[in-house]
Amino acid sequence: MSRSGLFALVDCNHFYAACERVFRPDLRHRPVVVLSNNDGCVVARSPEARALGIPMGVPVFQVRSLIRRHGVAVFSSNYALYADLSARVMQILEGLAPRVEVYSIDEAFLDLSGFGGRDLEGFGRELRETVGRWTGIPTCVGIAPTKTLSKLANALAKADAGAGGVMLLQDPRQREAALARMPVTAVWGVGRRLGARLQAAGIDTAGQLARAEPGWIRRRFSVVLERTVRELRGESCLDLDPGDEARQQVLCSRSFGERITCKGRMREAVSTYVARAAEKLRQDDRLARQVSVFIQTALYREDEPRYARTATGALAEPSRDIRVLSRLALELLDGIWKEGHAYAKAGVLLADLHAPGTWQSDLFAPAGDTARSDELMRVMDRINGQGRGRVWLAGQGMQRPWAMRRAHLSPAYTTRWDALPRVR
Repeated sequence: MSRSGLFALVDCNHFYAACERVFRPDLRHRPVVVLSNNDGCVVARSPEARALGIPMGVPVFQVRSLIRRHGVAVFSSNYALYADLSARVMQILEGLAPRVEVYSIDEAFLDLSGFGGRDLEGFGRELRETVGRWTGIPTCVGIAPTKTLSKLANALAKADAGAGGVMLLQDPRQREAALARMPVTAVWGVGRRLGARLQAAGIDTAGQLARAEPGWIRRRFSVVLERTVRELRGESCLDLDPGDEARQQVLCSRSFGERITCKGRMREAVSTYVARAAEKLRQDDRLARQVSVFIQTALYREDEPRYARTATGALAEPSRDIRVLSRLALELLDGIWKEGHAYAKAGVLLADLHAPGTWQSDLFAPAGDTARSDELMRVMDRINGQGRGRVWLAGQGMQRPWAMRRAHLSPAYTTRWDALPRVR
């Protein structure tokens, strides 16, 4: 059902790199890149780094000489910092608009349906200035009658230096001119494969897609793409997603900083991943009945035998106690472990999630002390959330040579007391 609407998309510019600059003003005009897990590939670039020709996704060893020659600042991914600054940005946006959909760590849709009488361009500039002043994160704002058009407006705001970071696509003639310039693959939801199919059908631009007959698009492609066509025409078909639906599973997996050949080290890794997944469970006030464990060798190494296995088991009663979940996970690991391999990755998946008191109890299962278990987990979470130290199971190990390699990690400026910046 289409309806009239008005949306803004606020997108943080080169977010990871911008986060690294917030507490490092000396990097303001210096090229910055952020690396993926285990410092493998470039996953974020400042505009200065992009201007040097550093591609997105390139393995860092391929641009090492370029990095040294131009004094590029290199950082490992600091997820704690990025998550905290993202939460601050979203909190600001929620204070400026009646409804907000957090779309990703650096993007949010705002419902502006009651803002028709306001100076929308001025409001967009207010959004940018407020977020920038309160967090130090630069943003761009796209405003349009639909979510799909607001995504395109945001892309235009980034591309047009004269736009000042804000672009409106309300006027139909202006909208048609903008869509005529944009390739069809720039449309939200149109990837490379679908774009190739559209181009084969003679649709090369966003404007041509907007002019396509919706019924033909539905028959030839899908009802989802039909909605996209209507959105490009200014008919709002997609409302904000409140984002309050409980997650159905919790996954924690990592590639190792150095490959694991010893079962003891793998037990440490699996125990650690269970602990992280269980923390997320407790944050959501959920319990898990099903546990899955997977291990695998490096898939790209042709000179070594490949091995990948997954095992799944179920608890008699759902739990969020790290001890209970770890016990089952390690039993599953024992069943799939195979000597003679150098393992590159492992992970733990918690599924069949339940809210407290919403499952049918097993009459024959041994009774557990749920109250004491919950209290112990609350104490652990409280200690670990203070940023002064951590409590963990001995089975998670101490040295952890397999841990993710992050040689260029910046301090956790906003989440650890001992990492607070010092002013001299």
